[in-house]
Amino acid sequence: MTVTLTGEARKQALASLRRYCAQELDLELDEGDIRMIGLLDFILKEIGPSIYNGAVADAGCFLHARLADLEATKFEPEFTYWPKPPIRQK
Repeated sequence: MTVTLTGEARKQALASLRRYCAQELDLELDEGDIRMIGLLDFILKEIGPSIYNGAVADAGCFLHARLADLEATKFEPEFTYWPKPPIRQK
């Protein structure tokens, strides 16, 4: 699966990269700088799948744990409208 960003998220990601480059790398990049766009595309293509796969695995573990205990946590006794007769001991 290709990791993509919506238009607004991509715009914010590019602004964040531009700020990071300026503050941490002393590299001033213009808003439309092809290097910054290329860096974001590289991160999404190369690193994005690892982040995505980790998130899917975490979600799978979370759901598996909840489903494993589903019967115990959501059990409702059946046929309880009529009281049960007392059990006779012999």
